[in-house]
Amino acid sequence: MLNRFVAIGLGAVIALAPLAAVAQTEQLAQAAPAATPDTTMAKPMAKPAHKGTAHHMQKGKTHHMHKTKMAPAAPATPKS
Repeated sequence: MLNRFVAIGLGAVIALAPLAAVAQTEQLAQAAPAATPDTTMAKPMAKPAHKGTAHHMQKGKTHHMHKTKMAPAAPATPKS
């Protein structure tokens, strides 16, 4: 019987935990001051970092796989 009450209580805590988190975030959002303009001296990026196209990434993967397959075998250890 005691185990049942513990299980029900634990289930209730797990079920109601997200509601408490939502209430806290709403409370923090209301208490936050209005947005101020950005006064940092950093320059904006001219263009985003180049990641390459899918074709270029696949070409690199293929090259790597080919190199690992065609690599020379490790030299045999000399017998003493």
